[in-house]
Amino acid sequence: MKRTVPLLITFLTGFFLIVSFFVPHEPFGQLEQRLLVWFAIVSGFAMLLGVDSLFRAHLKRIIRAREGRWHSLALLLSLVVTLAVGIIGFAKFGSPFHMQSPFMFVYTYGIIPLQATMFALLAFYIASASYRAFRARNTVATLLLVSAVIVMLGRVPIGAAISQFFPVAQEWIMDVPQLAAKRGIQIGAALGAVSMSLRILLGIERSYLS
Repeated sequence: MKRTVPLLITFLTGFFLIVSFFVPHEPFGQLEQRLLVWFAIVSGFAMLLGVDSLFRAHLKRIIRAREGRWHSLALLLSLVVTLAVGIIGFAKFGSPFHMQSPFMFVYTYGIIPLQATMFALLAFYIASASYRAFRARNTVATLLLVSAVIVMLGRVPIGAAISQFFPVAQEWIMDVPQLAAKRGIQIGAALGAVSMSLRILLGIERSYLS
């Protein structure tokens, strides 16, 4: 019974969503919007459960003095401070996103610099991965290297200054082989999503119950 009821709810929800998409008449016309509202409500409670689980896990690590407890302490302090300033901003200004809200101060001078630092560090990883991927070990890697060089030169002014070949070749690479590969990936991803959705609706895939 513990598995039958969730499987039945999943099947009926997915079935009604599919029917409401193809049948715009009542009672199915407004059913999708109602289910989306329910989804938002359930997502809110799921987020609360996720925060509670996160808080308990890191608090347990701090109490038991496990490795990485200082990182856990920093995470919990950041969580509490951000939540507190958000509540203060909502109570004082009606929205935590008001420009004079303390939450916006934390966001502007705390979160944005941290994001900038993370992306700046990510650039070095991208450069390292590009160096490893673009080494001309075989024919395929050589084609990748040549295409990447042409695209990079075609997108900067120095490429057009050297030769008009680079902008034209860059446009052709992006519009023909790159777009063909992109569409193939999208079609494969869509077919995979459809097959996984059918497996979930029919109860074949049950990993979400564990």
